[in-house]
Amino acid sequence: MIDVALLGIIRRWHLRDQVPLREIAKRLCISRNTVRRYLRSEITEPAYAERQSASAIDPYAGISRNTVRRYLRSEITEPAYAERQSASAIDPYAFQLSGWLKTEAAKSRKQRRSLKQLHEELINLGFKGSYDRVAAFARQWREGQTEWVNSARKRTPPCQARQY
Repeated sequence: MIDVALLGIIRRWHLRDQVPLREIAKRLCISRNTVRRYLRSEITEPAYAERQSASAIDPYAGISRNTVRRYLRSEITEPAYAERQSASAIDPYAFQLSGWLKTEAAKSRKQRRSLKQLHEELINLGFKGSYDRVAAFARQWREGQTEWVNSARKRTPPCQARQY
């Protein structure tokens, strides 16, 4: 039998990393037929008759033995990581840029300044970040504006639509 963690390694190597079956079998010291059988089957949790030790999984998974043990003992199948929170280079200029974006949104398309022009103006103010950061900020700002507009609409049930 094969362990769930080992099954995940086999599938990741074969499907994502395109490692050949022969190489997978050689790395894990199991037969090619076993590798082939588990790749073809829809088994997500095989039986635990023969558990692979954490130290045997460790060199192939690229994670520590303690981490492997923790996931083998728990019911969690995928690790969940907290979203990384860090200060952006554009944070000191966010208020200025959002003001510019708001004024530019009110203008017609032909009269608007492009994001490249806004980036150049930010550089003149001392911004040391890249154009990509400005474009990402503008994208998030636009998404926030459309959410705000959509949430501001008054919703009425269909039965009350024409009753004054």
